[in-house]
Amino acid sequence: MEGTVKFFNRRKGFGFVSGEDGKDYFVHFTALKQGTFLRDNDKVSFDAEEGEKGPKAINVTLLEKASDRSDLPAEEQPVKKESPAKEEAPVEEESEEPAEEEADEEEADEDEEEPKEE
Repeated sequence: MEGTVKFFNRRKGFGFVSGEDGKDYFVHFTALKQGTFLRDNDKVSFDAEEGEKGPKAINVTLLEKASDRSDLPAEEQPVKKESPAKEEAPVEEESEEPAEEEADEEEADEDEEEPKEE
């Protein structure tokens, strides 16, 4: 079966494909060949099977990248990057909050160390 990627979250490793039959299929990164990455509006082929929570896509193959598709309206075309970049693997987000808290504590310490004029 063929379909179009509705959305795919690369960090979380899953998304949904809209099949040519009008149904939405859950797709997990394990259903893709190694080195294959999906983006919104990519055209794919897949096998459908019933998962625990509903229909899912397996054996997903990228047929055409959204950036190469001429049948999409301009507002749905992905923005092309100026320089080609390597695909990124899912990355855990790091919180900047502890660093900010440390900076606030350092500033508070500096205020306390300054001599007070009487």
